Amino acid sequence: MPRSSTLFLRLVLPRVLVLGLVTVGLVSVSISQTLNRIDRERAKNILNAVKNEIKSNYYDPKFAGVDIDAKFKAADQKLDSATSLGQAFGIVAQAVLELNDSHTTFYPPSRASKIEYGWRMQMIGDNCFVTAVQPKSDAERQGLKIGDQILSVEGFKPTRKDLWKINYYYNAISPRQGLNLKVLSPGTSEPRELNVASKVTTMKTVLGFEDLVREFEINSGARVEHRFAKIASTTIWKMPTFVTPPDSIDEIMTSRIAGAQNLILDLRNNGGGYVVTLERLAGYFVDKDTKIADLKGRKAMKPQMAKSRGKDVFNGRVIVLLDANSGSASEIFARFLQLNQRGVVIGDQSAGAVMQSRGVQMELGVDSIVPYGMNLTNADVIMADGVSLEHVGVTPQLKIVPTGADLAASRDPALAAALQLLGHELTADQAGKIFPFKWDPDN
Repeated sequence: MPRSSTLFLRLVLPRVLVLGLVTVGLVSVSISQTLNRIDRERAKNILNAVKNEIKSNYYDPKFAGVDIDAKFKAADQKLDSATSLGQAFGIVAQAVLELNDSHTTFYPPSRASKIEYGWRMQMIGDNCFVTAVQPKSDAERQGLKIGDQILSVEGFKPTRKDLWKINYYYNAISPRQGLNLKVLSPGTSEPRELNVASKVTTMKTVLGFEDLVREFEINSGARVEHRFAKIASTTIWKMPTFVTPPDSIDEIMTSRIAGAQNLILDLRNNGGGYVVTLERLAGYFVDKDTKIADLKGRKAMKPQMAKSRGKDVFNGRVIVLLDANSGSASEIFARFLQLNQRGVVIGDQSAGAVMQSRGVQMELGVDSIVPYGMNLTNADVIMADGVSLEHVGVTPQLKIVPTGADLAASRDPALAAALQLLGHELTADQAGKIFPFKWDPDN
């Protein structure tokens, strides 16, 4: 039977996942293994279980006008001609993606292998750029560099609308031993093609569902620790995730932030997290209990609320930094501050992926258990102005995005602008040295 886990406002997988290390597939199989009769039947059982979960528990009983039975029947027929596990899982995933819902996503069973692409990319403005290259990777050997613009991946042009689908497919559904890229370096006019090999490592154990989710999060491109810096009267908090206990917010706000006159909260690359953590953080910025958002689900639901933290409320100036990878709880928090005139948002348009969801663990088999699962939306989130941020995102009051040359030189114009707005004369070069990117040695 499916089991629901923690209530999330997070992009557990597709929107913020980047080309890093992932583990996907069916149990103990190679990347290129063809689909045998047993695995085809397993794929069909998975498809049917996913359909039943959506029909029973998706927040909208009308499924946004999508004919679920017809979509999944067509998917079942496509599985008859699938030739690989990657293709079979792609068919299941596509049936789910027909809902056009940022938080309803299929997690295939894990495989005893891992893929390291050795580089990462992100939408910045309307273009896609390389944001990290792993030392000693094939990407580094072939000359792929931070700041290179990605014109295509396997022939597909990344856009704000579709980049997450590219990431989702080549990471979660059908990992590859290499990817063909077309890139353009800063200051050049001629693109070049690269065939960047990935690193494939056989694992001794197969991941369970919760481990699989954790692996996806660890390899989403953001370091998981909270980082802090202080510039005179201003504290900068680089918050990588809302997947943290609400008590940890209390510790940060009452020790790290207390006493500062200004706060810059850097939510770039923060894909969201726990609802309770969002509510706790929001309570530190209002002097009375304030509604964050209403929830629209199958049943009546209590709104998300910011309960004021009383004497511990932060009364200083607040600036929030967002980018295209800021999703879900990050977007809700930033918009909450805007609507309550408690903060200024600087950076890029956010992901526009804002729903409330639950992780659902599922299992296949009797003697040999195969764990898999999905993230399922249980509510749309309607902000206090009556608007849903899904497919819309948060518009910064001051839009500032780095260029490819800025990325290559480790400049941070958005953070510099935030500091300058608070009276600190730091350049983009200096701001870029505050939180230097470090490739996690465990990745």
